[in-house]
Formats: sequence, structure tokens, C-alpha cells
Amino acid sequence: MVVQQYRDGGGARAARALAVAGVIAVTAGCVGGGGGGGGSDGSGQRAVAAERPLDVLGRAAGVLAEAGGAEARTSMETAAGGTRVTIRGEGTYDFRTQTGRLKVVLPTDAAGADDRRPITELLAPGALYMKNRGAGVPDDKWVRIDTTALEDGNLVTGGVTDPMAAAELLRGAADVTYEGKSELAGVTVHHYRGVADLNRAARAASPQSRGALSAAAKGFSKDAVPFDAYLDEEGRLRKVRHRFSFTSEGREGQEAAEVTVVSTLLLYGFGAPVTVKLPDEDDIYTGEIRQG
Repeated sequence: MVVQQYRDGGGARAARALAVAGVIAVTAGCVGGGGGGGGSDGSGQRAVAAERPLDVLGRAAGVLAEAGGAEARTSMETAAGGTRVTIRGEGTYDFRTQTGRLKVVLPTDAAGADDRRPITELLAPGALYMKNRGAGVPDDKWVRIDTTALEDGNLVTGGVTDPMAAAELLRGAADVTYEGKSELAGVTVHHYRGVADLNRAARAASPQSRGALSAAAKGFSKDAVPFDAYLDEEGRLRKVRHRFSFTSEGREGQEAAEVTVVSTLLLYGFGAPVTVKLPDEDDIYTGEIRQG
């Protein structure tokens, strides 16, 4: 195994606002650098392994924007008080417009109903739209959430880490280790491990992502998120796993619980067409949402 260490600062980050969108709250039962420049492999592709890991990771979001649309699969595993639940999502995302459409499936036992329909989530800069939200929201209505107002910037609240936000977090990479090459779904990938500093990532993020990441940088109690990232020979992010940790606020008479959230994003099918039509104002629910 090839191991190279690159240090560039860093710390681990936390959140408190999971119950705002309610996805995590429902599923958890309301559990309150070294040298080196660029290179080419002779085919016009970048020789990713020959570059500084901090450069490769810092460029990952821009490379995805150049690639355009992609298919995405997500999983978010939450562990709190001995309880572990996983939320899964699947759909498409356009990195140029930073919009996407995902179907998010809650665990049946945590949702408390065998026939619970998947939640449809529309992702857009600064906003999250949810349909089939439950909790008193009519079936034909959407819930709109301002992600810049969430204390976690929607890194965990919606049960899905926005794919562009996941890539933009790598702009804050630090203490990076190159773990070598492996294969993912038949594609050669380069594995990097490190921590992402939220403040640094927010400062370096694109204007569309900066508001949500800035909110997360202010709302979490620490500054670093450990990650594992896998990029192909062209520098496209194929898989990234972030580990978020924070202390939840316990209900009255209960102690606060330590919560760990592992968010994983898989990207494939680059060039896939992505169509996202945001709801009209008349289709957005403005009434009270029941909390779990």
C-alpha cells in the first residue's frame, strides 16, 4: 500500500438541528503538502496519483461541475444510544446547476409503518424541498427548508448530504493521506483519507454552496469532519464518506446523547440527464409540522 501524509491544519464538527426537517428525528425515534505538479497518462486524462492530494481534492468539486449530471446513491447511518438506523437515497444530480432529485427511503421499523412512501427531495442552492414528508403535511404539498438557516447546513438534516456540498467539503481537506489505488464498480479509483475543516471549506466554496457550509461552520461545535474520498483517473469523485459527530439535546429528564452520522455518497453514470422543476409557491405547505 502506498501511504503519503500531507498536513494542512484541521479539527471534528457537530450539529444540533436534525429535527428541523425531521428525517433523522423520525428515523431515530426522535433521539433527542508534499511536492509534485500535474501530469498526464497520455490520453488527455490527469495522472491523479502524481499530483498533491490537497490539489486533487481541492479541485474535485470543479471537476464534477465540468462533468455535469450524474446518478447518485446515498446512505446515512445514524448511531445514538445503542440504536443504529440507515436512510438510503437514489436519484440524479446536476453539478453545474447544483440541483438534484432523490428518493429517500426511511427504515420501516423506525418510521412505524410498513407502507410509508419514500420521501422525494429536491435539492437546490440554499434550499431543500421535501414531499411525502408526513408529520401532518398534506400528500400533495411540498415542504421548503432554507438550508442556510439550518445549524448543520443540511449536511445531515435531510437524511442526505447534498452531493455538491459533499464535494465542496473536500476544499477544506487537511491531514490527507494517500492510501493507494483500488477498484470501485470496475473503475480504478485513488483513495484519500483526511479531515475536512468546515470553516476553510466554506470560505473556498462556490457562491451557491457557501451559505449552507457557512451555516454548518457556525452551527457545529467543532471544526473537522473525517472523510474517505475515492476519485477516478480524471479526478471525478466516485465515492466519499464523511463522519459527523455531535451531542444531541435530550428531552426533559434525559441526558444528552452522543450521535454519530456516517454519510456516504456514490456517483456514477456521468453525463446522465437531470431534470428538476422546483415547486410553485401554491404547492408549498406553510402550516405547522408535527415533530416526533
